[in-house]
Amino acid sequence: MKVVIICGVFSVLVGSLMLGLGWVLSSRCGVSVRELSSPFECGFDPFGSSRVGFSLRFFSLMILFIVFDFETVLLMPFVFWFGGGRVGGSGVLGFMGFLFILLAGVVYEMKEGVLEWGC
Repeated sequence: MKVVIICGVFSVLVGSLMLGLGWVLSSRCGVSVRELSSPFECGFDPFGSSRVGFSLRFFSLMILFIVFDFETVLLMPFVFWFGGGRVGGSGVLGFMGFLFILLAGVVYEMKEGVLEWGC
């Protein structure tokens, strides 16, 4: 119990020290509030509003990329397990079902026109 109390006190002290040091260093900076609250655009003044929304087509494509990135992470261990003979018939069928669901998602995305970037 003594170790927990010592670790808790040490954590609070280190956190307070870092917070105070950040506050002291930020007040010495001399940068105006306008510069800190504006978006960074390579040293130039911002061209327009920073609150402009992005395309939902881009969002859909990004989600599709994340899904297939995740699929790749799941595919590699399965290939190694299957090559070693440690996967039975039900494992193969389950994984084929997983790939079928992904294929159905790609077909749906193509049908919706997400993968077409023409105007």
